[in-house]
Amino acid sequence: MKYWISGGLAALTLSGGLSFADNTADAWAPETFKLSNGMDVVVLPDHRAPVVTHMVWYKVGAVDEDPGKSGIAHLFEHVMFKDTDDLEDGEFDSIVSSLGGQHNAFTSWDYTAYYQRVAKQHLGQMMALEAERMTDLIIDEDPEGSFITERDVVREERRQRIDNNPGAVLQEQVLAEFWDGHPYEITVIGIMDEVEALTPQDGIDFYKKYYSPENAILVVAGDVSGDEVRTLAEEHYGQIEPSGLVDGSRKWAEVEPLTEIQEITHSDPKVRQPVWYRYYNGTSQRRDPAFAYALDVGLDVLGGGNTSLLYVALVEEQKVAVNAGAFAWTGLHDDGPAVLYATPSPGVTMEELEAAVTAELAKQLEAGFSEEDVVRVRNSKAAEAIYARDSQQSMANLFGSWLAIGGDIDTLMSYSDDIRSVTTEQALAAVRSVFADDNNYIEAQLLPEDGEL
Repeated sequence: MKYWISGGLAALTLSGGLSFADNTADAWAPETFKLSNGMDVVVLPDHRAPVVTHMVWYKVGAVDEDPGKSGIAHLFEHVMFKDTDDLEDGEFDSIVSSLGGQHNAFTSWDYTAYYQRVAKQHLGQMMALEAERMTDLIIDEDPEGSFITERDVVREERRQRIDNNPGAVLQEQVLAEFWDGHPYEITVIGIMDEVEALTPQDGIDFYKKYYSPENAILVVAGDVSGDEVRTLAEEHYGQIEPSGLVDGSRKWAEVEPLTEIQEITHSDPKVRQPVWYRYYNGTSQRRDPAFAYALDVGLDVLGGGNTSLLYVALVEEQKVAVNAGAFAWTGLHDDGPAVLYATPSPGVTMEELEAAVTAELAKQLEAGFSEEDVVRVRNSKAAEAIYARDSQQSMANLFGSWLAIGGDIDTLMSYSDDIRSVTTEQALAAVRSVFADDNNYIEAQLLPEDGEL
C-alpha cells in the first residue's frame, strides 16, 4: 500500500502538472453519470486491450481528520484490506491475484483511492469486492482484529518511512512550519502518539461517515462502454444506501503566507550527500489554475531538469553543485510550496552553495526567459498530457484525483490547450512573483551528523 507524504523530489510525480487529455481527443472523452444513491461515475473508454482499471475514490483524506486523530485516513486504507462479513483477511488480495490482476491503494491529504487492474470480464467481480468492503467491513475491539493490528503496522511503517529516513524527517519539519495552522500541517501518516491512541470506535465513526456511496467517485478506464459500466455499477453499487452523514464540507482553507524567514537543519549519520532547499509560498491548480500553469512552465524553464537555466549554470558551468533545480506542488486542493534545491559539489560549503544559487536566481530573473525555452517547455507539457493516454491507469488516476478535490472535467480536457497558451511574460511574472526578494521562505539543510561536508 502507498501513502502520500507529498514532499521533496518525490512529489514531482505526485503533485506536479495536470497531465490530462487534449480537448480534441473525442476517443478519450469521458462519459459521466450519477447513481441514485449519489455515487459519481466516470467512464474512460480505451479499447486497445481487453483490460480495465477500476478505481473508487473517497472524498476524504488527512485534511478531514479531527484534532488528535491524525493518521486515521491512512490507517483506514490498511483496514479496508482486512475482514468483512463475506471476506476473510487476505481473501481480497488472493482473489485479485488469482485472476491475474493488480491492486493497491493510496492516501493523500485530499482523498483516499483504491484500484484494481484486471481483464475486462472481471470488472463486475471487482465492483462486488469494493461494494462489500464499502458496506460490511469488520471493526471491533479484538486485540487480534484488523483495526488494532493494522494500527501497529502503521506505526512500524512510520518508523521505517519517516523516522528512519533523514530526508523525510526534514521534510516533515519543514511542512509543519510551512502549513502551520492549516489542516495539511500534519503528515498524512500521522503523529505516532496519535496513531497509537486511535480506537476501534474512532474507526467505526470514520467508516460510517465517509465510506458511503455519496462520498465516492467510481472511475473505470478500459475496454468498456458507458452502458456496460452503468449496468454493473447499478447492480453492485446502486443498491447501497447512502449514510446521510456526508454534507459535502471539507476542511480546506487558505494557506497563510510565511511571515518570517526560517532556517531548519537536520543532521543524521545516514546522510551521505547534503542537500539545500528553500520553500516559498506557491499556489494550486485547483485554486488558481492560470497562475499555476504559468508557474509550472516558468519553474521548468528555471529548474526543471538538466537543460534548465539553474542546472546549466550551477552544475555545468560554475560546477558548484552536482544537482540543482526548482519545482512546485500545485496538485493539492490548497496552495503548496514552490521549492529551490541544490546539492553541493565536493569541497563546496553550504554557505557557498546558497550564495551561488541566490546570485544565479537573481541573474536569471533579471535577464528573463527566452521565448524558445518557454515554447519548448509548454509544448513538452502538452505532449506529456497526450502521451498519458497510453496508460489507462494514469488516466484513471488523473481524472479521479482532480474530481476528488472538486475539479471539473472541462478543465482536464482543455489542459493541453491551456498550457500551450502560457506566454513567456506570464511564466516569467509567475516565477518573479513567487521568488520576489521581499518574500519570506523556509531554508532547510540536510546534513551529515556532524554538520560538516
